[in-house]
Amino acid sequence: MAGHSKWAQIKRKKAVTDAKRAASWTKIIREITVAARAGGGDPGGNPRLRLAVDNARAANMPAENIERAIKKGTGDLEGVAYEEITYEAYGPGGVAILIDAMTDNANRTVADVRHILSRNGGNLGTTGSVAWMFERRGQIVIDAARADEATLMEVALEAGAQDLEAEEESFTVLTDPADFNAVQDALRARGIEWESAELAMVPKTLSRVEGGDAGKVMKLLDALEEHDDVQRVYSNADLDEDALGE
Repeated sequence: MAGHSKWAQIKRKKAVTDAKRAASWTKIIREITVAARAGGGDPGGNPRLRLAVDNARAANMPAENIERAIKKGTGDLEGVAYEEITYEAYGPGGVAILIDAMTDNANRTVADVRHILSRNGGNLGTTGSVAWMFERRGQIVIDAARADEATLMEVALEAGAQDLEAEEESFTVLTDPADFNAVQDALRARGIEWESAELAMVPKTLSRVEGGDAGKVMKLLDALEEHDDVQRVYSNADLDEDALGE
């Protein structure tokens, strides 16, 4: 599919090999806290919280950590108030980047993001400069060893999914945001587990990045994702794997 970024595929490969569980837990806890503050502490009535809790369990987070994060969000425990901010930026080769952050100090975070960008050949854009290149879609990634393509397509499409992408080691189910939870429920009912699920900003079209710029873009996206305040990074980069040495 034209809008499925090669960066998304590479991120999944990295998630399997990188020892970043502690950092992942920190970001999931922030998402749980903010979701609970925004929509209440019952995952059954709060789709955003339900997704965050599902992701916490998939990351093997202990139940007490999840419960504590929910209570901080609802005010039952004292917690930090986080602000949600999306930055729009350009990277090497002119690729478009969206950066979702949660921070308790917006001035610090924007300064850090600007520094990471400038150090790696990128720059901040103005509001609206790149957001139009993306659309919000549900994105569910399933290990190819856990489901056969025919069954997965039948279950997903009957539940309202828009498309199914087959890759070498995984399948990606794409949905309209309104159908995201219904597709998850259908997969769960058939015993199909997923590696990751999110309401992602998917690029409408890709920007091919080759040669030295491919490595520079990868380094920039890595640096942004590693920042404590950055929750998610989206790009329209279609990275040349040969240039990355893969």
